[in-house]
Amino acid sequence: MQTGRYAPERRTFEVHHVVAGVAACLSPVGEVVFLPSAEVEQLLTDPSRLPAATVRELKAKHFLKSAGNTRGLDRLYASRLEAKRSIAANGPELHILVPTLQCAHSCQYCQVSRALDSDGFSLSQDQLLMACDTIMESGASTLTVEFQGGDPLNRFDLVELGIEALAHHPHRRGRAIRFVIASTLHQLTPDMCRYFAQYDVKLSTSVDGPAWLHNKNRPLASRDSYERTIEGIKLARNHLGPESVSALMTTTKASLDHPEAIVDEYVALGLREIFLRPLSHYGFARRNLPLLGYTTDAFMAFYRRALDRILWWNDRGFPIREVHASLVLNKLVSSFDAGYVDLQSPNAAGSAVLVYNYDGYVYPSDEARMLAEAGDTSFRMGLIGTPLAALTASTAAQRIAHEGSSDTDPDCKACAFKHHCAPSPVDAASTSGPSQQTANTEHCRRSKALFGEMLQRLAMAHEIGGNVQQLLEHWAAPAGQEA
Repeated sequence: MQTGRYAPERRTFEVHHVVAGVAACLSPVGEVVFLPSAEVEQLLTDPSRLPAATVRELKAKHFLKSAGNTRGLDRLYASRLEAKRSIAANGPELHILVPTLQCAHSCQYCQVSRALDSDGFSLSQDQLLMACDTIMESGASTLTVEFQGGDPLNRFDLVELGIEALAHHPHRRGRAIRFVIASTLHQLTPDMCRYFAQYDVKLSTSVDGPAWLHNKNRPLASRDSYERTIEGIKLARNHLGPESVSALMTTTKASLDHPEAIVDEYVALGLREIFLRPLSHYGFARRNLPLLGYTTDAFMAFYRRALDRILWWNDRGFPIREVHASLVLNKLVSSFDAGYVDLQSPNAAGSAVLVYNYDGYVYPSDEARMLAEAGDTSFRMGLIGTPLAALTASTAAQRIAHEGSSDTDPDCKACAFKHHCAPSPVDAASTSGPSQQTANTEHCRRSKALFGEMLQRLAMAHEIGGNVQQLLEHWAAPAGQEA
């Protein structure tokens, strides 16, 4: 028992979920501990009565500090806060190149160009090379470069030009570059695969579920979108290895009643990860919301069933990870941030990520360039070729820095998750403009729902122990640091 002048002083914290007598408590820096309800009451009223081992854990996670001289703990507390903001402060590490908007699909939530032979929907070679020069101005020690679209493989010539320019750039200075191509894989050829093997290029595609659902969500005139994507996955695996392709899905209204079938499809395909993504309310998706849209509650009902199915498969010996859960768990329980841009505080758009779009402009996020397709160009940071320092000092970047701070937003200041995410000015602008309250944005509602869901599952796993607790802790580790 801790007594006398060194009795611990309680910092501000929040009790978030109580499951089977176990409470998930969040500290002022977002650290989580799980305590029996009786110990929560002691923490609230008289921390000196807590067991010594519990006091040590609570001090380590900044729930408590010792009375008297606490300069060491205060410095550690300040350092922990600073570390949580380091992703956005390190310079842009993620760079998204959109060489073309062209794609043969007719997805109702997407703003691609189906005019595959038309001009005006792709970057010029000069623009692409200028974008590569800007990427190399970043001070980040490692770089991730994603080619998105449209379908970038429709302009493989620009993809190849970009990879060569970056891989052999005079300002690379030995930095590691991770190349990712997001594609339907319909245009993938063995020659492309042999080229990608030289640079360890990873491929990302979309599989929305069983063939009938995928073909409904991502229609082609030939009605064989699913079959062609599966052929592309097989081709990539044959030439680049079984782990060369990852997949994600977009949840449409048609998806909501079929979470188990979607997860089972990923298992049947031998995919070890699934990213259960909600529909983004941007661009054409917003125009078609009466047809495509659904509430956050509806998505979370779908998500819980899908996650239960994923855990069911893991329990039966098929290891499949849900990416959204992993990212949220990482924020809650890992000491090492995975760097996911959408869950940073302050908002990391324009500081940790830049998008070089086919239209010749630079944007702070993929959502911002989609917003521009719907007519709102207020988040343009500048023309491609503008020096990086000027882009990050642009009016759009300053707006995100001002409106994307959880320190000043009244809804965020009172939120237990304020160190894990921040307001999204782009999301606010996509709904009813900058006056939109953060708590009413889709970004905020969805993020809080996901954090709450994972806290509840963590509390249940902490009480029960066993395989589920080990699995969730394994998911929380950043890639490459799993136990």
